[in-house]
Amino acid sequence: MAADSNLRIIVERNPSKSKLQELGINSWPKWGCSPGKYQLRFDAEETCYVQKGKVKVYPKGSPESEYVEFGAGRPCNHPQRTYCTWDVLIAVDKVLQI
Repeated sequence: MAADSNLRIIVERNPSKSKLQELGINSWPKWGCSPGKYQLRFDAEETCYVQKGKVKVYPKGSPESEYVEFGAGRPCNHPQRTYCTWDVLIAVDKVLQI
């Protein structure tokens, strides 16, 4: 798996409860999807927090060996103009801020 920073998608590891409160994730809108592959386009920067599930993200044009994998308990950031495939391995529930 390639390093997260090479793919421009930033996944935070083990955020503290105070960090999550500081972000205000409890007030963010919710989004979810079932397992499958989804072509996504992020026209604006998005920060999300996965509440449950697991996903592999493949940036458009990258080889299959280059992806970012994350799941429940991980905040992540998709920069503006990110085009990618979300391969949802376990149904995802997330909250997001645009």
